[in-house]
Amino acid sequence: MRARDLMTRPVVTVTAGTSAKHAAELLTEHGFTALPVVDDDDRLIGMVTEADLIRDRFPEDVRFARSSAGHGTPGATVAEVMTTPATAMSAGADLAEVGKALLDGKTRAMPIVDGAAVVGIVTRADFVRAFARADSAIAADVRHHLAIYGGPGRWTVDVEDGLVRIGDRYGNDTDHHVAKVIAEGIPGVVQAKVTYQEGER
Repeated sequence: MRARDLMTRPVVTVTAGTSAKHAAELLTEHGFTALPVVDDDDRLIGMVTEADLIRDRFPEDVRFARSSAGHGTPGATVAEVMTTPATAMSAGADLAEVGKALLDGKTRAMPIVDGAAVVGIVTRADFVRAFARADSAIAADVRHHLAIYGGPGRWTVDVEDGLVRIGDRYGNDTDHHVAKVIAEGIPGVVQAKVTYQEGER
């Protein structure tokens, strides 16, 4: 699968001049954990996250403060709190690489760009949502796509916990490879295996 297969679009973005308060409202309204920050030409210049927005935002209760050290002044605009530069990936990026980048970078959202323009976003929640797809829905998608490629009635498809087993009436290695690629490009498919069903022609 590619980033384009899972990304959310259009993307809710903010600018450097957006107030931190409004950015927080957008996160809350949409259930997001991060927002891409763009310039006037919609080019990615940073990211603003929940963590960025709450940093230094709540003063210590002076009755229980453990130190006399003061906190910094919380930023009033996105420009004052955002993380920049932002890491981004292309729409054609392998989804496995996107997931690895999210985990390695300990981030929850990856902006997807065409050049420098933001065209989508992929989050950890998108991965979880795809993994949670019902096996019956995954099987229906796989059958539909394989019927377009090799014709109806040729393939058998069984899915269990996202693992897809495809049976083919013909023993063509090239077709088996294509069928595997097609199946593994469908959201929710963890892995696909194609076998020749001998004697069923």
